[in-house]
Amino acid sequence: MQKVLITGGAGYLGSVLTEVLLSKDYKVTVLDSLAYKQLSLTSFCHNENFNLVVGDVRDTKLLTSLVETHDIIIPLAAIVGFPACDAEPELAKEINFKQIFNIVKFTKDKNIKILYPNTNSGYGIGVGQTECTEESPLNPISIYGTTKCSAENFLKSNTDAIIFRLATVFGVSPRMRTDLLVNDFTYKAITDKYIVVFEKNFKRNFIHIQDVANVFLFMLENYEQHKGEIFNVGLSTANLSKQELLEKIQSHVKNFAVSYNDYYEDPDKRDYIVSNAKIESTGWSPKWDIDMGIEELIMAYQMIVPKMGAEFRNGFPLGYANQT
Repeated sequence: MQKVLITGGAGYLGSVLTEVLLSKDYKVTVLDSLAYKQLSLTSFCHNENFNLVVGDVRDTKLLTSLVETHDIIIPLAAIVGFPACDAEPELAKEINFKQIFNIVKFTKDKNIKILYPNTNSGYGIGVGQTECTEESPLNPISIYGTTKCSAENFLKSNTDAIIFRLATVFGVSPRMRTDLLVNDFTYKAITDKYIVVFEKNFKRNFIHIQDVANVFLFMLENYEQHKGEIFNVGLSTANLSKQELLEKIQSHVKNFAVSYNDYYEDPDKRDYIVSNAKIESTGWSPKWDIDMGIEELIMAYQMIVPKMGAEFRNGFPLGYANQT
């Protein structure tokens, strides 16, 4: 039975990934600070293959002891998104890059598998690219993108880690995030019934959180075949502009008004089309499309929002619990 360490495993992605790995009989240890008092892992406390360590990835003694006793490392702990990283740039560097540096140092000369989630926001504006492939130059335009891409480059040079460049994730998790674009727009459609959007033609790629968890599992089961490789992970059917995404949401939510404003700039300048042909060539493919995800989010918000109101919106900030 292989032992998996997930840093930041009580976060948005980690909470889903933990369940998937436990269901496949992996032993899973989560290292998380529980900075937001999240309860997303409580349903696993009865499982003898689950272990929670409350701690900080900056605690090198703790991190060393955990890394040395596990077969697989999945470092999800991160300061996520450009607003949070801009607010605390030094913390972002410590969590997003130095954690990876330390993991590599502690795993040197050991046969430990590493699966690392970068963000395809590292492609930035995608200048001169018809579509971004794994061979396209990285052009991060934020502290978030820069720290994540630095970690990717360090892993490429020093390990045989499998690296995922994840599209913008959407979908329901026990540790919900409403700041991600599909989740946010759908939330506003349900609650505010109105949204003002800047730079409507900016495109990006999307992927459902269940598919992200499943691609980690797929590559764990095929690690030797693909070690040292980089994969874009997104929906080939979902290279969408903000306007195209909102029109999809409007097809599911009636009386949702959208206003497009050209007088202001969106501080998030990402604008690119991504090719996911390489990951699809391995035999893996996503199961969730955008419409399925929107329907799932609508159902979840209809259950949660009336009970929690503003607390739901304000209770799940960006931060050091999860990735993309």
